[in-house]
Amino acid sequence: MAEIEQTEVDWLGRAVAQTQGLYPYIPGKPVEQLLREKGLSYAVKLASNENAYGPSPKAMLAMQQAVSEVHRYPDGDCTELKSALAARHDVQANQVLIGNGSNEVLELLIRCFAGAGDEVVYSQCGFIVYALATQAAGAIQAAVPDTADLGHDLQAMAAAVNAKTKVVCIANPNNPTGTLLSNDALQAFLDVLPRQTVVILDEAYDEFVADIKADSLQTLKHPGLVVSRTFSKAYGLAGCRVGYAIADARLLAVVNRFREPFNVNNFAQVAALAALDDGDWVMDKVAKVKAERARLEIAFDDLGVLGGKSYANFVLLKHAKAGGILNKLEDKGIIPRPLAGYGLNDYLRISVGTAEENDKLLNGLNAVLKQVEV
Repeated sequence: MAEIEQTEVDWLGRAVAQTQGLYPYIPGKPVEQLLREKGLSYAVKLASNENAYGPSPKAMLAMQQAVSEVHRYPDGDCTELKSALAARHDVQANQVLIGNGSNEVLELLIRCFAGAGDEVVYSQCGFIVYALATQAAGAIQAAVPDTADLGHDLQAMAAAVNAKTKVVCIANPNNPTGTLLSNDALQAFLDVLPRQTVVILDEAYDEFVADIKADSLQTLKHPGLVVSRTFSKAYGLAGCRVGYAIADARLLAVVNRFREPFNVNNFAQVAALAALDDGDWVMDKVAKVKAERARLEIAFDDLGVLGGKSYANFVLLKHAKAGGILNKLEDKGIIPRPLAGYGLNDYLRISVGTAEENDKLLNGLNAVLKQVEV
């Protein structure tokens, strides 16, 4: 096609102006990219909080069996998966919204309830998609500074809510900082919010704290509460892109008007359904992740680089030369996640891998720290 002269059309200029400052979500660096950049033959990706143990055998079998139906559109309403999740969480099927990953669920909710002139309140170091989705919706970003330990300052967040506030976002445990809020603290926060405020409680890492706190779906009360979860982390289905939200049926009926048809593919639906039926396998892998997380945190603490206690499937590294450590780890085929995009220039987020992957990380980190501290 011939190159368009900007003076020939005014829609291009308007589009540029309307999207000024809007940028896409930047995922963790893919293994293939690092191999190309460094000329390596092997790399360990510890940047995207994936389940290093992969999906359950039942989920893999379900996807294999679904291949013969790939020429058919998927169930646009995710009927079976909705029913299974409703039964799991003791709610009605119309209280469940299925999305193309929980990321789509978050974006749908913000786009549905917040627009020009409205405000969305979230923690400054909360999941970056809250800020991106707010900006894309044309709403006002109301980022609240974190506590000293990089957690949500619920008192400050409550104070930030005003007549313009339509949505409040909370990640628990939080990504990227790994902090955890108690249900008592959350309920006290919900009690002071206006009843018409939509509150998104993003629980992508809930399986990693299920043994130390009560289920928020059965505990927390607020008419605008929406709890979102995902199959990307503990269930090992990040590549399938399937997440969900549970809320009041009337609230989700409105959100469904914004949802694209067939937004969750058939492989994702059957894999998630099968994974729900493989709970013992999933929780076994969660236990292994938590054991390895503890090992990494002890090692980081011994090295003087532990960035704080994490309740998710990653650990934080804190060092004044975090950028240099990142580059040298990548030279060794290890991919962590920089957190400069959150303003945390001294931090790296490192996903918990298998025991072998974590050994490689610790060996590499020991060598790198000696180099950067010279």
